Amino acid sequence: MRILTLVRHAKSSRDYPELSDFERPLNPRGRKEAPVIAARLRKADVKPDLLLSSPATRAIATARLFAEELNMHLDEIVLNPHIYEASAWTLLHIVRSLSPEYDDVMLFGHNPGISNFARDLAKDCPFDEMPTCAAVRIELPARGWSLIHPGSGKVLRYKRPKQEKDKG
Repeated sequence: MRILTLVRHAKSSRDYPELSDFERPLNPRGRKEAPVIAARLRKADVKPDLLLSSPATRAIATARLFAEELNMHLDEIVLNPHIYEASAWTLLHIVRSLSPEYDDVMLFGHNPGISNFARDLAKDCPFDEMPTCAAVRIELPARGWSLIHPGSGKVLRYKRPKQEKDKG
């Protein structure tokens, strides 16, 4: 059994037109919401073995805020450049290549890929598109990451900033 938590980066700022999309930082709302969602997961005893993030500024910042709230070291965040602008198909290959030493992984990425990937993995996803800073925790009935396949997952939890009564 594997557990994958997919997190869409928190709300980013568009106040700096000189910055590329890759370099956009979190805005104040994003910096506020990320610890709230992470705290909800911590209260549900979520403790990933690995934090895997896109190297985009807003994704790393979100991962760092989650790490702090989950009492994890910042050096436990692994950056994967292929997550940035990844399709669901690319994300599936990234996850399938994870080391078998990890049972519980949290991946920080971007739309539309991360939402599409969640819906591909678990047909019971309660959304079409994940809002910023949303997190969906999916149970995958596989002995290893390389064995996961679309449609096999089950949503355990779904947390988003603007709704208190999400699944789990």
